[in-house]
Amino acid sequence: MKKIVIGFSLIFLATSCDKEFTEVSPKGVIDAPSLATKEGVDLLLIGAYSMLDQQRTNITNDYYSTGDKFWYDIMSDDAHKGGDNGDLAPLFQLANHNYETNNPFIFDEWKGLYAGVNRANGVIAQAALVEGVDLTPQIAEARFLRAHFNFNLTRSWRNVPYIAPEDLNDPNKPNEGPLWPQIEEDFQFAIANLPPTQSQSGRANQWSAKAYLGKVYLYERKYAEAATLLQDVINNGPYALLKEFTDNFGEAGEAKSESVFAIQFQNDGGQSFNGNRSFLKPLAGGPLGTCCGFYQPTQDLVNAYQTDGAGLPLLDTYNQTDVKNDQGLPSFQADGVTPTPFTVHAGPLDPRLDFTVGRRDIDWNGFGRFVGAAWNRVQANGGPYATKKFQYTAKDIAAQRGKFGQFERPGIHYQIIRYADVLLMAAEALVESNGSLPTALNYVNQVRSRAKNSTYVATLPGINPTNYQIELYPNFPDVDFARKAVRMERRLELATEGHRWFDLSRYGADYYVTTINTFFKNEARTIKGLENLVSPAMPKHVVLPIPLSAIDLSNNVLKQNPEWQ
Repeated sequence: MKKIVIGFSLIFLATSCDKEFTEVSPKGVIDAPSLATKEGVDLLLIGAYSMLDQQRTNITNDYYSTGDKFWYDIMSDDAHKGGDNGDLAPLFQLANHNYETNNPFIFDEWKGLYAGVNRANGVIAQAALVEGVDLTPQIAEARFLRAHFNFNLTRSWRNVPYIAPEDLNDPNKPNEGPLWPQIEEDFQFAIANLPPTQSQSGRANQWSAKAYLGKVYLYERKYAEAATLLQDVINNGPYALLKEFTDNFGEAGEAKSESVFAIQFQNDGGQSFNGNRSFLKPLAGGPLGTCCGFYQPTQDLVNAYQTDGAGLPLLDTYNQTDVKNDQGLPSFQADGVTPTPFTVHAGPLDPRLDFTVGRRDIDWNGFGRFVGAAWNRVQANGGPYATKKFQYTAKDIAAQRGKFGQFERPGIHYQIIRYADVLLMAAEALVESNGSLPTALNYVNQVRSRAKNSTYVATLPGINPTNYQIELYPNFPDVDFARKAVRMERRLELATEGHRWFDLSRYGADYYVTTINTFFKNEARTIKGLENLVSPAMPKHVVLPIPLSAIDLSNNVLKQNPEWQ
């Protein structure tokens, strides 16, 4: 076992570590006696936390494996790939639902998550070798992290192998089903053995473990158990909504009351190995103007922010009329300076649209008016919009910007779970378990109230004002209405945060297929020729295929998911 742990330590010591308590830069080689101490286990634990970003090497950018789940959104109705269609073509295949079992994004995601499992197992294995010291808290943190990685494996692939610490010598295990029992057990151990709070931000605690286990129960459709646990977090935990919606996606909200568990990226200067190295979202022009202009919000998502005369979402009809866009309209007139005239959409809109999506003539994160096509890499492919969440803002770019060559490596934290998500998960659990609809209504309205009372995106001089109109639901008349309202609220609140594909998948194959195929049809109004690029969504698309390379490397011990055989 010592030999295994030493090898494991060399892997983690080749990488830098994350912010706050992980803010160290270990160098060199640590021998077995040094690891067989509390300090050695703590170092290994830092290495396990550092795998939250799923980056296995410091040699290059690994766009394929990403802790922020951005490319999963591209498989949903929330985001286009953007850029040239041939640039990262495997990502384009994922967006268009014509990917196969050999897609490199899928294989690298698999490898990144299992690298995290291995690091967590390394902590647990090494802790067992240390005598005379109670390392239960460290083991609890490692089991929390292992549960996180196994949860992401299970919700992506369903049938995955379970790798225990004793399997480090022989990790070639069959994939016999979802890992829900093991995930539950790890989070329950974390709840029982972690403190309610940690002195160092970024570390898992008892409340983040409860919130995460509640999320697991939701995926398992154990709605009553989810409701009980999530309401405990709401009623007794330390979390609260931030006053300003946008603070969740910049420096002002890092390690604050709404952050339940996050990847704590850091701008550490130089090559910025502690930044988000899978980050391909920056504008292709304008205030950043580097690489790569990917991850563009869809017209479908923008349309979802339309409201009715009462300030409520158009649950069934939002796609009947498009929010006005500037697709195909040049940014500037012939002189290259004078903006091409454009009038923004006049209908009522949820203000979260302009917290989430960059659109023509509305301020983009404090850098001034979004000018349209000149800031889109290839508007014809990705549409007229740009993402805004987890992007630099003018007020904190100096502190958060990290670069390596042409690539951005920002230090902006990525929120894996934030308190608004907890409220909406609790609302969903109540609705689906025939629980209290008034309580579910209250949770949804807390989220909507914060959006209503946040400081709206400023209207710029000479631009027609946007008609923001958002109000609270007066009631949930029945379960069917409540279900629609909760699902829509999740989309509006959590858009472009890496949740949408997973939500569509867990709602069921029929829901997924209908939603994605309707999206393809409607989106072709904006992206001309889209219907010729996409393949119809099918029930198999609610689960990823086991990577062909993983099956080959296992000598066929791993078996392909039935949907993909």
